[in-house]
Amino acid sequence: MLEQNIRVLIAKPGLDGHDRGAKVIARALRDAGIEVIYTGLRQTPEMIAEAALQEDVDVVGLSILSGAHMALVPRIREVMDSQGLDDIPLLVGGIIPDDDRNELEKYGVRGVFGPGANTEEIVRFIRHLVAADEGTAE
Repeated sequence: MLEQNIRVLIAKPGLDGHDRGAKVIARALRDAGIEVIYTGLRQTPEMIAEAALQEDVDVVGLSILSGAHMALVPRIREVMDSQGLDDIPLLVGGIIPDDDRNELEKYGVRGVFGPGANTEEIVRFIRHLVAADEGTAE
């Protein structure tokens, strides 16, 4: 049985210059056979949406440690939606207070992973998310 090729964009929006976590996640996803596009540091919402469109990704993962998630995520969703990417789920990694999670879900955030999140759990979550979105979940 061949597993579908999952494509995940990992982006570091805003002025946050800490990318170790994003690189750890990117490596873990690649090791699990998931194709990863890493955009690098200091990406604008427009750059992230354009990369998601050009790379035809299944999921966009945002690494945000700056505390600006409540400003960045809605803008990223808005730009993605304007480019017809409203069906692409967002995942957010970083320091996200529990009180913000429900609000982030309104913008298409399907998962939030904090510091120390288990990489195997993230891989399973992404595989299940993509399979469910494509109607192939078990």
